Amino acid sequence: MRAPIARGTWAELAYVILGAPLALLGVAYVLVCGLLGAGLAITALGIPILAMAIPAARWFGRIRRALVRTLLGESVPAPAAFHAGQGLFARTSAGLRDTTGWRAVAYLMAGLPVTLLGLSAVVVTWAWGLIALTYPLQHALGVNQLTARDADGVIRHGFLLGGLVLDTYPRLLLVSVGGVVLLLLAPWAVRAVVLLDRLLVRSLLGPDGAAQRIADLRRTRALAVDDAAATLRRIERDLHDGVQASLVALGMNLTMIAETLGGDASETTRSLLTTAQTTAKDAIRELRNVVRSIHPPALDDGLDTAIATLIARGPIPVSLHMDITQRPSPAIETIAYFCVAELFTNVIKHSGADHATVEISQRDGHLRVRVSDNGHGGAHLDGGTGLRGLLDRAATVDGTIDLVSPPAGPTVVTINLPAQP
Repeated sequence: MRAPIARGTWAELAYVILGAPLALLGVAYVLVCGLLGAGLAITALGIPILAMAIPAARWFGRIRRALVRTLLGESVPAPAAFHAGQGLFARTSAGLRDTTGWRAVAYLMAGLPVTLLGLSAVVVTWAWGLIALTYPLQHALGVNQLTARDADGVIRHGFLLGGLVLDTYPRLLLVSVGGVVLLLLAPWAVRAVVLLDRLLVRSLLGPDGAAQRIADLRRTRALAVDDAAATLRRIERDLHDGVQASLVALGMNLTMIAETLGGDASETTRSLLTTAQTTAKDAIRELRNVVRSIHPPALDDGLDTAIATLIARGPIPVSLHMDITQRPSPAIETIAYFCVAELFTNVIKHSGADHATVEISQRDGHLRVRVSDNGHGGAHLDGGTGLRGLLDRAATVDGTIDLVSPPAGPTVVTINLPAQP
């Protein structure tokens, strides 16, 4: 009985009324873009226009979700963002394969019948209910009356229902009672239509199950990658600050023992001390190499500093070009560094090049690493474990490797990594 005056009832009524022009605009958008794309299909513009129109349909989805959140109090999660890629072909391909955009288009087409059904429910229940409820007042004011003759030929003025003229007070009261019934039914009729629209919004404008599962897996993998990087960093710190310091102290103690004994020590004792000192120095050297292979200390100052330090130790000149606007995550920096280190080692050992170029740039949330040389070429991913290992390392964060190495050279290796795992 209280449904007609409940706050949710008025919110659902406002949702139906405000959603009507949005639904009409959405259908018009789909029709115009479809006709325009089909009309220009014989030219080079038809497919790109369609590829741009599909992701743009997400805009209607955002407005509809905002309307649902504001008026109905339901928060529908937004689907994954659209990544267009670089270049016309990449943008066109991404637009045509945008399943979220296609689902938004499907909602725009399926939402129109639901909107019309909702408007019909509003008119039949709310509008006619108010008219019927207030009809005695309208009759007293001479409003909304029709003129007809009854069975006796008498001219009568009132609301006409079939062949019955409602002009007497009992009949007027009956109309008012009918209006009350319609008003009591109105919230439930509109709510049924809104419920159908809710289902469409959840299934077509929210994240689909497969995409959500993929996003969850990527998020879990990113946490695992970051945790592994943090663990390696902690191990590097422990080795550097703990084990390495202990070995250095051991070497110093052995040196002090040798100096203290001086000439009083036997030949065997001096030989053992010398061997122990040499072993300690070798252990420190090997430990430093292990620490450097886990996490190069230069990475603490950023990828640009680490790469510059790496190529400065090389035997051939290297041109370095860095364009990083925002520092990547530690895991991505580590992967990029070791990829450059492996490629630089291959250039020195196998390419026969006398010059190399390292380019690192950041675009659209991705880090691109490109290493090229003027060597004899002929490299391929199946040629050894080094390049194959790079492919496996990049694949852990959905990175890709592109190798161009004709027999006469030059060799260009491009690695694309996400800025965040």
